[in-house]
Amino acid sequence: MTINILFAAKANRWPQYEAPLTKALNAAGVSGFNLSTDIAPQDVDYIVLAPNGPVQDFAPYTRCKAVLNLWAGVEDVVSNPTLTQPLARMVDHGLTQGMVEWVTAHVLRHHLGIDAHINGQDGVWRVDTPPLAEDRPVTILGLGALGTACARALVSLGFDVTGWSRSPKDVPGVRCLNGDAGLRAALESAQILVLLLPKTPETEDLVNAQRLAQLPKGAFIVNPGRGPLIDDSALLEALDSGHIAHATLDVFRVEPLPPDHPYWAHPSVTVTPHAASDTREGTAAQVIAENIRRSQAGEPLLHLVDRDLGY
Repeated sequence: MTINILFAAKANRWPQYEAPLTKALNAAGVSGFNLSTDIAPQDVDYIVLAPNGPVQDFAPYTRCKAVLNLWAGVEDVVSNPTLTQPLARMVDHGLTQGMVEWVTAHVLRHHLGIDAHINGQDGVWRVDTPPLAEDRPVTILGLGALGTACARALVSLGFDVTGWSRSPKDVPGVRCLNGDAGLRAALESAQILVLLLPKTPETEDLVNAQRLAQLPKGAFIVNPGRGPLIDDSALLEALDSGHIAHATLDVFRVEPLPPDHPYWAHPSVTVTPHAASDTREGTAAQVIAENIRRSQAGEPLLHLVDRDLGY
């Protein structure tokens, strides 16, 4: 019996994914598959999904065994009432390594004060020795796959790393905190704060005026996680007052970020265009193929989403 796999993303993504997915499915030993962008809903066994793609109503896909998300984030699809099939999020080497590289680069940038040298070529010789990494406390909010990988990378560079998560975690070399009391302690020590939480009702506006005030004066914020984690008005006020030294933001409530948004012109904000990490076709295809292989073999799917938690 043919295994029908529907690729449901924007049309420009199909040429990028067709060959890597075909190769990965063959390498995983998935035989007799039909991979296409056009399969009758009642005949679809698996949906490879981009949440901004053409499939928004999952009710007609009565034979579908699983929906395999191309993105790490599932907030745009997990609450869809028509989605009753198992949903797996994307966790792959390409996403993880890309995030580690971006986070490490911007933490080091703020730690070493590199902006002052790039933007301060005014002929004045200033000696300003930064502390060693071991004397620079960094806090990561979110210890999922991406947050844990970033925490380990920063620990390997000698940083004093605290991680906070909803539930208890254990990451070697990282001070792991959880709960409301843990969040306050995590913020109070953070000279550099990295946000890698998912977007859920509980995390929206988590970084509000009250919690910004709990950060040390002169702290830096790095957000490659989700735009709605931050109360934008509160952050702008904290930047204007000097309590927060700088915010490097890769994600926003509205994307692309509107040209008239105050972040663009603010001297203490760096805007990057949701570039911290992206799904790489080759590594993502391997994860999707492995999940299809597992499903066909009656094995548990990897990276299943907990509908109650929303991630």
